[in-house]
Amino acid sequence: MPKGSKDGALKSAAWRDRSLKSLKLGSTALAGCGLMSGPAAANMLADTTAAINPGAMILVGAVGGMCAFAVTAAVSLVRHRKQSAQVTASLEKEKSDLKFRIDRLEAMLNTDEQRVIVWTGNGAVPQIWGILPEKSGVPRPPAQLLAFGSWLTTKCAGDLERHLDMLFRTGEAFTATLKTRTGTYVEALGRTTGGAVVLRLRDLTGERQMQAELSARNARISGELHMLHALLDAMPAPAWQRDAEGKLIWANAAYAEAVEMTDAESAIREGATFLDAAARTAMAVQRTEDGCFSARIPIVASGDRCVFEVTDVNASVGGAGIAVDISELEQARKELGRAEEFHGRTLDQLAAAVAIYGSDRKLQFYNAAFRQLWDLDDAFLESRPEDSTVLDALRASRKLPEQADYRVWRNKMLKSYQSLEARESWWHLPDGRTLRVIANPHPQGGVTYIYENFTERLDLESRYNALTRVQGETLDNLSEAVAVFGSDGRLRLWNPAFGRIWQLEEDQLAELPHVNEVVSACTLSETEENAWEQLAGNVTGLLDNRTHKVSRLERHNGDVLDYATVPLPDGGTLVTFVDVTDSVNVERALLEKNEALQQADQIKNAFIQHVSYELRSPLTNIIGFAQLLSDPKFGELSEKQGEYAEYIQSSSSALLAIINDILDLATLDAGIMELDLGEVDVASTVSAAVEGLKDRIAEAKINLRTNVPENIGVIVADEKRLRQVLFNLIANAVRYSEENGVVDVSCNREDDKVSFVVQDHGYGIPAEILAQVFNRFVGHDTGSRRQGAGLGLAIVKSFVELHGGTVDIESAEGKGTTVTCVFPARPELADQVAAE
Repeated sequence: MPKGSKDGALKSAAWRDRSLKSLKLGSTALAGCGLMSGPAAANMLADTTAAINPGAMILVGAVGGMCAFAVTAAVSLVRHRKQSAQVTASLEKEKSDLKFRIDRLEAMLNTDEQRVIVWTGNGAVPQIWGILPEKSGVPRPPAQLLAFGSWLTTKCAGDLERHLDMLFRTGEAFTATLKTRTGTYVEALGRTTGGAVVLRLRDLTGERQMQAELSARNARISGELHMLHALLDAMPAPAWQRDAEGKLIWANAAYAEAVEMTDAESAIREGATFLDAAARTAMAVQRTEDGCFSARIPIVASGDRCVFEVTDVNASVGGAGIAVDISELEQARKELGRAEEFHGRTLDQLAAAVAIYGSDRKLQFYNAAFRQLWDLDDAFLESRPEDSTVLDALRASRKLPEQADYRVWRNKMLKSYQSLEARESWWHLPDGRTLRVIANPHPQGGVTYIYENFTERLDLESRYNALTRVQGETLDNLSEAVAVFGSDGRLRLWNPAFGRIWQLEEDQLAELPHVNEVVSACTLSETEENAWEQLAGNVTGLLDNRTHKVSRLERHNGDVLDYATVPLPDGGTLVTFVDVTDSVNVERALLEKNEALQQADQIKNAFIQHVSYELRSPLTNIIGFAQLLSDPKFGELSEKQGEYAEYIQSSSSALLAIINDILDLATLDAGIMELDLGEVDVASTVSAAVEGLKDRIAEAKINLRTNVPENIGVIVADEKRLRQVLFNLIANAVRYSEENGVVDVSCNREDDKVSFVVQDHGYGIPAEILAQVFNRFVGHDTGSRRQGAGLGLAIVKSFVELHGGTVDIESAEGKGTTVTCVFPARPELADQVAAE
């Protein structure tokens, strides 16, 4: 019922109640008046008249007024009831009309293909009218209908609830097309009417259904396109879209950055091209029939030259493309290739054979050691055979361990592909080799096999054990006492000689005593105690104090022991004791004898020096008188006398040279010889030495060859001593050369050194004499040639070493001798004393 009708009805009902109450009061008053009619009233009236007084009159007037009021009220009541009856009849008619209209409207709502839901507020249950066919996807039960999420798609249900919420709060009307879970479309209209909220649902059919589907499809496509554009815009890869004429209509931010534009709109407005002419030409040539193009192209982007994976699709409505920067990927691929190549080379250098099988159980990689271990054909390995095929090939070549049931053994080996942990097995091959095979499964499938050849290792272990036993037996039978103390200072190893020398029982040593306990048991004298304290310090000292030490100990019983401590890598210490009592006694005897020999040598040298000085003066006189006799100015000599005079001169000169050599050696021994250093022309010195021996060379019929470079230059040396060295070396070479022999003299400068080499091709020096040739008065016979005094090489060695140089001699009997003297170009010490 309308709100106005309801209010009028309520007012009429209130007015009727008030009228009824007035009517009741009037009736009561009239009844009171009626009781007083008839004779009694006449009598009362007479009495009243007789007794009239002002008070009575007032009472009578009041009663009369009341009667008049009652009559008036009665009349009014009758008139009002008549009017009320008319109003009531009108209202009843209006009510029936409204009910008819409501029934007709409900019939119309229920006959039309729609559902209407009305919310009146104040928590009232919403009213629902109308029906929709089941094919519309809208449920008929009210509870299910109001649960929008049960029959609408999630998005549409959310949109509807959001629209209704806005309608309830703000009264904002809406019209929406909703999609049901069955795929049909429903139109929803929301309005407010008279304080109520009305939702009308209508099924869309025909063109409206098609329009709704097109709208939904358009919205979906637009959303997808927007989402795709948003996704591409968020990507760092340049992406673009063209229309049918090839004009740029969309680009992402990465595209604008690549073409060095501020934003995508500027790039589209300017028509900036990302691909260069070469890339566009390649795209036009290489595009497939379906309009697709994909290739890796180097392109300059943002000023840098990069490699992009360009994918472009062209159709009749336009085209689109994307370019992914794969420069880092290319770099990573190259680095991965180099890493794989490096790992392959590394694995090829391993002694252990390595084979890698993929998840398909086919051979993926093998190193050179694998190929060498099994001696398989390269073509077979390059064909990527399966693991079982490789095992079968090895079995056919009798390169696998002999098995009673090969098939069971092979299946057991292939279980590594299902294993989670590495498996280890030992293969004893028919050829005697022993392999340790490790099968390591890969988490992503496949197995890596490592074949380690333990044949040599087992052999080495066997030999090591045998060697250990031999060394143990050797230590036990050594006369030298050996003891090894651990890092904790306790005895770890000893031999019987250790207990025998120090008189320690085997049971006592078997307790592995500490070094301090060994010291207490072995020290009997103060000397022994000091020695053992040093040994204990080396055994228990810190690493910095543990050094190799060697010393000697004299025991209380007169025995002499040489002991040594050697730090071991594991922190232990090796201690050895050698009984050298006999050696010491012999050494002492030899020292006493040596002292006597030295005294005798000193006496000999003093005698030689004295005799040399005493002989030099008369020898000089002899040489002088012989020269006078040979001089024709003092008289002619016969042929025989002249020959005798020449013999006297030559013998005297030779004797004088020997005496001079002895005096030089004596000066060297006394340490008082000084060198007269100066710049010496090497070539002139060699020539002077050769000139001094010219007669002797001619007499011996020797071919002397010299090889002195023109740029040999000068050295700082004593010219006289250098010439004397060369003179003695050439004289020796001539003396020990055969007739018509060859003597070579050469010089060479290298860095700050000058070397002189004198080589003959004569008799050579026996090996037993070669080690003594630099000793004094040492010589050897050369057949018919006269042996010298044995002082030449001794003087050579002394003078060369006095200059700070070295002398080296090489000789082979029957082939000749080569002497090499190396002089420093500038000696550091001018007064260096020659070695003995």
